[in-house]
Amino acid sequence: PKAMALCCRRTGPPTRWLSRALSTVVFDRDTKRVHRDRAALSGEYETFSYLREEVTARLLERLDDVHHSYTFKDVIDLGSGSGHARRALSGRGLGIETLLEIDESAEMLRLSEAEQAGRAESDFEVSRLHMSEELPDLAPGSADLLCTSMALHWINDLPGTLKTARRALRPNGLFLGAFLGGETLAEMRSSFVLADLERRGGVTQHMSPLVSVADAGALLQAAGFALPTVDTEIVRVGFPDAWTLWHHLRWMGESNSTVQRSRSDLDTLLAAAAIHGEIYADEDGAIPASFQVIYMIGWAPHESQQRPLQRGSGQVSLKELGLDFAPPEAPAPGPL
Repeated sequence: PKAMALCCRRTGPPTRWLSRALSTVVFDRDTKRVHRDRAALSGEYETFSYLREEVTARLLERLDDVHHSYTFKDVIDLGSGSGHARRALSGRGLGIETLLEIDESAEMLRLSEAEQAGRAESDFEVSRLHMSEELPDLAPGSADLLCTSMALHWINDLPGTLKTARRALRPNGLFLGAFLGGETLAEMRSSFVLADLERRGGVTQHMSPLVSVADAGALLQAAGFALPTVDTEIVRVGFPDAWTLWHHLRWMGESNSTVQRSRSDLDTLLAAAAIHGEIYADEDGAIPASFQVIYMIGWAPHESQQRPLQRGSGQVSLKELGLDFAPPEAPAPGPL
């Protein structure tokens, strides 16, 4: 098999740490790393990684819409997990020669390496880098394709991370991203609100804040991507009860890691589970869990890309085209 390397690098230029210090800290990145390490060491991660595997496959299906003349020699997978993008890219061609998997969880990278070792020889070289997905130290112009799936919703400095991704792309390079949006687990959010009001008389934070679709488009533009595209879909999964849902979230590595999170006591959990089942259960007693997935596409600027002309630069009058935009004449007044 092709050579593989597992490197460790947790530092970066001082300017990156300054940017992180100035950003609003919403998520505890150390706690999230522990969550993901725990999930990888459970021995059952592949059983609970179905959502991430499906979202990654749907994200990379967008490569089918890219013209066949494009090739992506060097690929970066930011927040790679156990190698979801690697599996989705295998056999696609696309001219891929190297894939760099980056994840803050060393255990996830080891899981990916062990999983690949049990497969047939890969059609591209894979290397791995243990580094935070937030403001990663990536060489400018080092990739033709940068993808990230189900990682950006735990990032504090999302504008900075997107700018870093854009700088890492070569001209006309492609960025593909997928993450959970603000309508995710709306059923569970409302259940916790009602449970808190009933048991505590007020609302506390049990779930993390998430980005809206409108914000995603603005973030792509602010990062300097050309031809930005954003779309969304709702993925619904059924569970027997709220306790099973919470168990799956834990072993997905998706437990709440906000800095201001509140510890949920048993009384509140019992109330939330009962409310969830009472309000949202279907005729078979199963409860739905809705995951809003936001997909982002952006290109590194290149002179070959289409651009709008400057305002006032038109050389042809609309009158010359025979188009008359004069308002229609008002009808003559008639009898009522």
